[in-house]
Amino acid sequence: MVERTDFGKLQPVIQPPNLIDIQVRSFADFLQKDVPPARRKNMGLQAVFKEIFPIDNFDGKYTLDFVKYDVAEPKMSPLEALAEAETYKAALNVTFRLKDKDEVREESVFMGDIPLMTDSGAFVVNGAERVIVSQLHRSPGICSERTVHPNGSSLFSMRIIPDHGSWIEIQFDTADQIWVYMDRRRRRRKFRVTAFLRALGYSTDEDILGLFYTKKVLNIGRSIPSDKTIENLVFQDEVKDEETGVFLARRYEKLSGPVLRQLKAAGIRSVQVIDASWDNGTLLETLRNDDTRTEEDALKDIYHKLRPGDPATPSTAKQLIKRLFFDEKHYDLGLVGRYKLNQKLNHYDANGRPTVDPECRVLDNSDVIEAIKHLVAIHLGKESVDDIDHLGSRRIRTVGELLENQCRIGLTRTERVVRERMSLYDPDTNGSQPMTPTRLVNSKSLSSVVNDFFGRSQLSQFMDQTNPL
Repeated sequence: MVERTDFGKLQPVIQPPNLIDIQVRSFADFLQKDVPPARRKNMGLQAVFKEIFPIDNFDGKYTLDFVKYDVAEPKMSPLEALAEAETYKAALNVTFRLKDKDEVREESVFMGDIPLMTDSGAFVVNGAERVIVSQLHRSPGICSERTVHPNGSSLFSMRIIPDHGSWIEIQFDTADQIWVYMDRRRRRRKFRVTAFLRALGYSTDEDILGLFYTKKVLNIGRSIPSDKTIENLVFQDEVKDEETGVFLARRYEKLSGPVLRQLKAAGIRSVQVIDASWDNGTLLETLRNDDTRTEEDALKDIYHKLRPGDPATPSTAKQLIKRLFFDEKHYDLGLVGRYKLNQKLNHYDANGRPTVDPECRVLDNSDVIEAIKHLVAIHLGKESVDDIDHLGSRRIRTVGELLENQCRIGLTRTERVVRERMSLYDPDTNGSQPMTPTRLVNSKSLSSVVNDFFGRSQLSQFMDQTNPL
């Protein structure tokens, strides 16, 4: 680096930091070029390959697995690339292992060229220096919002936002019912939050009540409690007069003095009640209006709305829910999203230890339960709504993460082509040419996406050294 001469009278207070260090480190973590394949961390390009592979064909006869990747040495230096109007790049060779019944074939496949970063944090693409601008985007995690309905009432909602995967939005309607949306583009994909809880394994009303409410026995044999004592108490079950068979109280009905006196007159000395003081019975209203009664009903209802036209069975519906929110291939909160969820929903015990593993990057049942509690608290005015423009709910996507997303798109296309070629391969007609990784993998899928990102993306800009002053 050139020695800097300072003619100023004021002495520098701090040493200025390396301002391009964040870009250089991000790309180094993405490529892990100088790290031996066996010691690479599950991040960047390594994580994308591990996420997509292994690929099985539909009958499980063939399996294509990822072994390692190697980045070759570049053929020219950055200065030579600038002079000759070339790209400063290196070849990416990936070793795949194909299992064909008992036979295993291992082969290295050329997957295209990867542009390399220079020491100044730029890329030389077709003889021009380009920089990848970091993107400021909404952070994965959880956020609450307030919207105003045309009738003037405030509707509160809460979104669980993954790094990639399906969003979940829990929202109040004008009748104070709580609904879950899985895809806001299609308004039909909504169902009551209690049905969603049943689909997660809390099948009966008692299971759901146990998550949010406390139950107790109220004695009315001696005297009728005061109105203040029974203000937020509701009946747990229907109460019936054994002699006449008449229903004296309905399930989830609020307790009142006249009803209790009627029960006492019928010879009933104690009743099972639910204490709904924390939410004034808001969730009970949703539970009372829920048409589903079992886990099977809820799974069929959800599957019917998510996949209209397909025959709904409990097993396929359960697989769909698992794939949407509990499968690492299709749902990923990211470490940032998990940290934000743990922080916002207070997933910590009395000693400050997290109750949900910080490494868990899929949805946990407690996330949904605590999100419902937090949303009800916002609805009742006990908690405040998040500011959507606050920088605390945003984060920076650096060059490594942006490239990782592009590689994920390219390898997803490769996965589709590999499955198609596996299904079209006929051992009777192609017996002389056995199936190999080279025949299965289309290298252009990955390289075309990466080249398109560097050449035409809005975040890839010429480094023209413009003076902002």
